[in-house]
Amino acid sequence: MSGTIIRALVIFTLSLTASSGVYAQDAKTKAAACAACHGPDGNSVNPDWPNLAGQHSEYLVTQLGYFKSGERKNVNMNAMAAPLSPEDMADISAYFAAQSVKVPSVDAAAAAPGAALYRGGNKTTGVAACMACHGPDGAGNPSAKVPALRGQHAKYTVTQLQAYKSGERAAGQASIMAAVAKGLSTQEMEQLAAFIEGLH
Repeated sequence: MSGTIIRALVIFTLSLTASSGVYAQDAKTKAAACAACHGPDGNSVNPDWPNLAGQHSEYLVTQLGYFKSGERKNVNMNAMAAPLSPEDMADISAYFAAQSVKVPSVDAAAAAPGAALYRGGNKTTGVAACMACHGPDGAGNPSAKVPALRGQHAKYTVTQLQAYKSGERAAGQASIMAAVAKGLSTQEMEQLAAFIEGLH
């Protein structure tokens, strides 16, 4: 291989690396606006606000689209998503998807009732096992647009289950979760959420 070709390949490789670095920095810069609530690495310190770290990028893009259109209601998020372009949404989502969620330790005994619900559902009330869609480790299923749940704040999870049950959260595939949530008592929601928070 000639020296000219080798030099050309080296320059091409360096340009790709540089472009990748610029993209990563650009995505991080765009995501900085989200850090006040969701944390710089997508791990929120406030249990009212969700962890975004490790969430599937396709799911995040979809939810940002719902917030932008107003199909999903949240005063803060509707305002934050309003100026975002499709490229912004993709970049921000990719940034958070690449981060690692920090899963806290939970008391095994306290999480046991939620574990039973997550893995086996409730045959009496017709509630399906959560792991059928979200996976045994809460990793979700990006191809089916099913979000990851592992490590999510228990308080946030309960709030979302209540929103599905009341119909407040109704965008996209919400009908599936609404059917599940309607069969859950408040106690069961709290038990599930406690287990999910420590799931990894």
